[in-house]
Amino acid sequence: MKKVFGRRTRILAATTATAGLLLVAGCSSDDDGGKKTTANGVELVKGGQLTTCTHLPYPPFQSEIDGKVQGFDVSLVDLVAKDLGVKQVVLDQPFENFKTGGSLNSGQCDLAAAGMTITDERKKNVDFSDPYFEATQAVLADKKSGISSLAGLKGKKVGAQAQTTGEEFAQSKGLNPVSFESSDALLNGLRTGQVKAVVIDYPVVQGWLKNKANADAFQVADNINTGEKYGFTLKKGNTKLLEAVNKALADAKADGTYKKLYEKWIGPYDEDAASASPSATS
Repeated sequence: MKKVFGRRTRILAATTATAGLLLVAGCSSDDDGGKKTTANGVELVKGGQLTTCTHLPYPPFQSEIDGKVQGFDVSLVDLVAKDLGVKQVVLDQPFENFKTGGSLNSGQCDLAAAGMTITDERKKNVDFSDPYFEATQAVLADKKSGISSLAGLKGKKVGAQAQTTGEEFAQSKGLNPVSFESSDALLNGLRTGQVKAVVIDYPVVQGWLKNKANADAFQVADNINTGEKYGFTLKKGNTKLLEAVNKALADAKADGTYKKLYEKWIGPYDEDAASASPSATS
C-alpha cells in the first residue's frame, strides 16, 4: 500500500478533560518570534504545551474517540505534561517522520508516543524513555482461512502495518506481507479479504476483538513473545525532558496510576507489562 508521507499534518489537542480537534497545515517549531520556551526547566518547542508526535489511529494507545485524542500513550504523556504545568497537544503524522528522529530534530515535536518498540536500530536516531509496556506479536486470522499458527501463514496472503516491528517480524519469518499504512487500513484489509491474516502487536488485536463482528469473524491464531518493549522517543541529548518523562512513568507505577490506566485502556492488569528494567533499553 502506498505510504502517504506527504499528507497534511494535523495537530490535535489532547488534554484529558478538554481534548478537541484542530486541523492545520504544517506546524511551528518555536514560540513567537522563534524564541524557545521552558516549563519547569524543560525546553519545549512551543510555549505552554508539550507537543507529541504520533501516527493515528493505533488503539488502544492513541486514537480519536468522540472527537478527542485518547488512549494509553496519551494518558501517560498527559502525566508528563501535568508535571511540567502545560497541556499536551498531539501532532498526527506518518510514522516514518518521527521513527527516524526527523520530526524531533526539526523541532516539530518534543517527543513521540506511538506504541513504539525500542530497538537498537532506532536508538541510533533517537533517545528512548524507560520502557513502559511489554508487547507481543499476534497473528489474527480469518476463521475460515484454516490458519491456526504462525507456521500456517506460509503461502497465505498476510498483512502488516508499514514501518512497524510486526512487518519486520513477518519478513524475518520469510513472509512477504502486504503493507498497510495504518492499523485501521490493516483491519479493513482483513475484513475485505485482501489478506487472510495479519501480524500486529497483540494489544491492538485485543482492542479489535472487543467488537463482536470482529470476534465472530477472526481469531488469534498465534501469540508470539518477541521480547518487545515500548518507549517514548525524544531528540538525542534532550536530557531534561527525558528525566521528566522517566520520573512521570516511575511515579505512575509507584502510586497506582499506571495500573488504573492500564486497566482502562488495555484490560486486566499484567504486572509483567510494567516490570521491564529501564537500564538495559533506555
